[in-house]
Amino acid sequence: MAHYRPSDTKREQFRRYLEKAGVVDSLTSVLVALYEQPERPNNALEFVKQHLGAAGQISADTEALQQEVIDLRQRCARLAEENKDLKTREGGPLLAFAPPYESVSELLPSSTVEHFEEP
Repeated sequence: MAHYRPSDTKREQFRRYLEKAGVVDSLTSVLVALYEQPERPNNALEFVKQHLGAAGQISADTEALQQEVIDLRQRCARLAEENKDLKTREGGPLLAFAPPYESVSELLPSSTVEHFEEP
């Protein structure tokens, strides 16, 4: 049975194709990472799969979640600044909600307050 061997030109074309597509660089970086591991993983193939899959591929869900996090952080910063401004304003809207009395005892009759006082 004769073995099929592609011509050298086809091999060279395929090799250039892999280099141009970045496959050679990705494989090299994953293999270097595997080589540099202090302890060899039990399943080298699984290591390669995990590291190849993570090489620059972000799913649409991940990208959407990252954008949502950015938006929520910006909103939080705006609300924190608004809260700070409202707290520091003299005669601002928060004073309208502040009770005009110092304590609850000013609202209740003295007999009720005595009932709730600790012995």
